[in-house]
Amino acid sequence: MVIKGSCIVVTGAAQGIGKGLAQKFADLGAAHVVCADIDLEGAKATADQIGGVSLHLDAGSEDSVKALIETVEDTIAPIDLFCSNAGILTMGGFEVSNDDWQKIWDINVMSHVWAARHLVPRMMKRGGGYMLNTASAAGLLNQIGAAPYGVTKHAAVGFAEWLAITYGDQGLGVSVLCPQAVRSEMTRGFEDSVASLDGMLEPDLVADYCVKSIENNEFLVLPHPQVKDYMQAKASNYGRWITGMQKLRQRFGGR
Repeated sequence: MVIKGSCIVVTGAAQGIGKGLAQKFADLGAAHVVCADIDLEGAKATADQIGGVSLHLDAGSEDSVKALIETVEDTIAPIDLFCSNAGILTMGGFEVSNDDWQKIWDINVMSHVWAARHLVPRMMKRGGGYMLNTASAAGLLNQIGAAPYGVTKHAAVGFAEWLAITYGDQGLGVSVLCPQAVRSEMTRGFEDSVASLDGMLEPDLVADYCVKSIENNEFLVLPHPQVKDYMQAKASNYGRWITGMQKLRQRFGGR
């Protein structure tokens, strides 16, 4: 896919990875960069910096996701690339309330499903398009101290795989972003956590990795290359990998 001249939507664009993506797409000459976030003021600040458009989005609401897509398609331009990037972190395990489990499920998983439901058929009619879904290295490995996050990010990876399997040979490009720690409000206070073990990356560097993968239609985006080694270790000896993760939990105290 070519970024220049494209219409691109970025959710969670008020800060962090989303802001970095929006800035990078603008720098590369995208015709339209739509910055969407539940924090409309933050989205507007990002859009104003890059000459983009800001729109409100509640990623935990299908109606809001649908309205965003319809507004862009009807009033701006057909969407060439949709970056389903909004996400939240919920710490804890099985004791986390049902309401909090449902909230993180809706935002971290169903937002991807809803975006595909209301956009992919439009893209298929036009002959193709691109979906970049932000998951996490936690979706390939897991997240110590945060069962809701690890579980939902696994599901996000699984849905991205399904999209690529089902539509990837029909003109739909799919990439799934799986970084470890990236500097943002979500990771504030977690600079010394297990997710930062291999370094906390800046959003602009993560955006560079995403652009390269989109341009080359690569599925898995790994800004922390060590994650691939961890995946291979997990697959080669699951028991040893579990033991290693237990040691990390003991070392970092659940953080």
